[in-house]
Amino acid sequence: MQKELIIKLNKNFEESAYEENGIEYWFARDLQVLLDYKEWRNFMLVIEKAKTACYKSGQKIIDHFVDVNKMVDLDSSAQREIDDMMLTRYACYI
Repeated sequence: MQKELIIKLNKNFEESAYEENGIEYWFARDLQVLLDYKEWRNFMLVIEKAKTACYKSGQKIIDHFVDVNKMVDLDSSAQREIDDMMLTRYACYI
């Protein structure tokens, strides 16, 4: 991989982070886009494997993967609730 591409991807990842009460996290749906997954259900398979790796490493899954719901805008100026997940940096890495 070219150095410039690695720098760009890392920058995109870091800019996608949120922080609340000093805790850094990412939304799985944001990472889905960054990693070029077209469908949520396919990305959830990756998340499930990451949860397994987290558990096998002796970490508590709930400390790194938190289910959330959020509202998204629809074309018709309406909103709908969708599933998402808050991920720690560790969860993102695995």
